[in-house]
Amino acid sequence: MQFIPNSPLKKSMLHDLQLIDINDLFSDIPKEIKIEKLRLPSSRPQQDVEDHMRQLAIQNKSFYEMPSFIGGGYKPHYIPAAVKSVISRSEFYTAYTPYQPETSQGFLQAIFEYQSMIAELTGMNVSNASLYDGATALGEAALMSTRITKKKTFVISENISWEKKSILTNYTKGAGITVKEVAYDKKTGKIDLEDLKKTINAETAGFYIENPNFFGVLEDGVEDIQSLLQHNKSLFIVGVDPISLGICKSPGEYGADIVIGEGKSLGNPLDFGGSTLGIFACKNEFLRQIPGRIIGMTKDHQGKRAFCMTMQTREQHIRREKATSNICTNEGLCMLATATYLSWLGGKGLQELSERNFDRGQLLQKQISAIPGFSRVFSGTFFNEFVIRCPDAAKVHTHLLRHGIQGGLLLEKWYPKLKNCMLFGVTEAHSEESLTRLVSLLKEVS
Repeated sequence: MQFIPNSPLKKSMLHDLQLIDINDLFSDIPKEIKIEKLRLPSSRPQQDVEDHMRQLAIQNKSFYEMPSFIGGGYKPHYIPAAVKSVISRSEFYTAYTPYQPETSQGFLQAIFEYQSMIAELTGMNVSNASLYDGATALGEAALMSTRITKKKTFVISENISWEKKSILTNYTKGAGITVKEVAYDKKTGKIDLEDLKKTINAETAGFYIENPNFFGVLEDGVEDIQSLLQHNKSLFIVGVDPISLGICKSPGEYGADIVIGEGKSLGNPLDFGGSTLGIFACKNEFLRQIPGRIIGMTKDHQGKRAFCMTMQTREQHIRREKATSNICTNEGLCMLATATYLSWLGGKGLQELSERNFDRGQLLQKQISAIPGFSRVFSGTFFNEFVIRCPDAAKVHTHLLRHGIQGGLLLEKWYPKLKNCMLFGVTEAHSEESLTRLVSLLKEVS
């Protein structure tokens, strides 16, 4: 595009706005947080910039060069070539939900199939077209539970990640929702049912629990929790690792009202923490309170099968006071990757993958716990993540890094009582060689 000087245009706009200086547009920003000048380098030729970026990229190491055993929900999984092949097609290469169904039937059908698979996987009646990520799905679930119950207290378990707690706080602050935490059992790592019974009451809108939880432990008291919530007319919100559902009961089987989760493990690469998708499903009775959008199947005027946006709850599409969320779009491309991945796996494939992840976790935990000075922290049954207490977690972490391995997540910063504890995570993507090497390096600092 030809460069067009805009100085006269700026003056004209300022005059129409009855302003003297362009900085007057930002007068409402507090001085203490205003940035006077961006610390950017001087301009350079395009070729120089590309060379500089290339040098920076060389410093990165892939998972296969530097195996990572960091737990906390984000772990590498094998992604079949079919996934990248499908999402790279020009017809699909967008993150946006199509607004013109007559020209986007293929993409709309892909979303419909995704919704169907997520509903079946979670045991729910309906799924939306996806949200931004698992953390924002929790925020939306909290808002949704208060809309449905007309109550203003939302309860969470202490054994969820600090990031989700932070985002939940941001979501609920403006809505005037009080968030309470329930302790976890220090021996098992599971929710403390006695503390839950003291916290839940008739004013509770909903309770959120993860299964498996942040420590990787599977919660086995879910039926008791569901009964308690039902007695108080509170909603039961469950967060899941979708890979675990290949061998674990779906939340719908034990009475969950809303199911959320992080969908990055389903066909989406880690990509330095890049784009992901939030899984969101619920019972049919809460259909009109679900955030985001839902694609439905219908027939065109010739009686042929067709797909269209059936539910659109953003204020852009309906009256502002009727909107349930301000989410602008679903994570379309990530959703497509998930739909392709689940189609490629199939039910049997997901079960086998889930079993492999479970078995890998059990084996690695036993090997590490057998090393003098290393011990398992929680006794509860876990999926593919577990917490280990070390002689000196910082020293262990540094030793592993020096030898090209990312160890477990150091927990003390966020859980002070878990000093010298590391959260390990393992998947089918970890080679036998990398597991053996990890155990060998840990023995060196025992």
